[in-house]
Amino acid sequence: MTHEPLHGKTGFDDWRSVTMAVFMALVGYSVMVGIPVISTAWVTQLGFSEVQVGRVAGADLGGLSAGSVLASLVMGKVNRRMLVLLGAAIAIAANAGCMVFQQYEQVLWLRVLAGIGNGVVTAVAVATLGATYKPARAFNILLFAFAFSQFAEIRYLPYLSMNGIYLAFIVALVPAVVLVRWIPAYPIGHERAAAPPPESILTESRSAFPDVPKYVPWLCLFGIFATYINIGAYWTYIELASLDSGVDAKWTGDVLAGASFLSIVGCLFATVLSNRFGLARPLFGALMTMAIIVGMLANGVTDMKLLVSAFMFNFLWIFIDVYQMSSVANVDRTGAFASLMPGAQGLGQIVGPNLAASILGLQLGYRGVFIMCSSAAILGLVIYLVLYSRLKKINPEVADAP
Repeated sequence: MTHEPLHGKTGFDDWRSVTMAVFMALVGYSVMVGIPVISTAWVTQLGFSEVQVGRVAGADLGGLSAGSVLASLVMGKVNRRMLVLLGAAIAIAANAGCMVFQQYEQVLWLRVLAGIGNGVVTAVAVATLGATYKPARAFNILLFAFAFSQFAEIRYLPYLSMNGIYLAFIVALVPAVVLVRWIPAYPIGHERAAAPPPESILTESRSAFPDVPKYVPWLCLFGIFATYINIGAYWTYIELASLDSGVDAKWTGDVLAGASFLSIVGCLFATVLSNRFGLARPLFGALMTMAIIVGMLANGVTDMKLLVSAFMFNFLWIFIDVYQMSSVANVDRTGAFASLMPGAQGLGQIVGPNLAASILGLQLGYRGVFIMCSSAAILGLVIYLVLYSRLKKINPEVADAP
């Protein structure tokens, strides 16, 4: 980061607040992270078709988007702890319902509700991290923890029954309910917030780049949406596509679990590169490489192709997210857009799996799915190229900020 926010450290920077926000975000993103394993379980244990899996996954992750957007609309006015409790209650009830009702139509709507609950929890978590003294660093901590969470889910969820997976999601929400007081109840400057900052600070923009147009954070969110169309479709269907191509199930599981470690490497590597070259240029290279490694599966999945694609995908997924989240933190220091990031991610993840399901429904096969994934990554690249060219003219400092 090349700048500091105008306010000093607040309750949002307390280690308990940061720890709980990171934990809540991991819980909120748990379905997104474990979707390859969950998708396979829906097929093998509940008998859903590949098209139905795309619809259910899209419903769950679309609910995440809806819940985060709804939470962002009221987050500045209501007690955030109450939002966490409400979101957790909805998610717990929906997951419990899935343990009882297991028909496709029933599960579809219950996953929408579970996603909404998780979206509310995630929005509060991400907004809390966005309000810290150094939000880019907070997001790096989140993504580093995200990589370990991803490995744990891909490695251990296959050993659980379908109801066991739902129960794991319920249990994971319990600490958020019990320790909800660790989350600041109100945003900085709210009349009921503890130790509000001076009035002079409240009336100032928290952005170190006040000449950045308001559309820039929205363009960042649109870039996140586009990249998550690819991520949502690829991550939902990669295991099913591998099995469909005759790749050994154990090899597939081992590759996906091992690939999770590349997320950790990607997070560290992205931080090192951004400090030297800024955010934009490494992001361009990462998105182009992402388009190539998902597109290479269009001609079929083999053992070696799966290894290369899955490892590079996990490396680049977190690598790209470091830049996307940090870019939002750079151009908007109010934290208002931070709470919308799960919404952009979730929206991409409802569009991606549903587009993939429609492609499979049209009998275009996984070739069509991976071509679509590659095209979405290229769309994200185009959006960020446009954003970079605009920022370069408006404010070169923020365009090349680390």
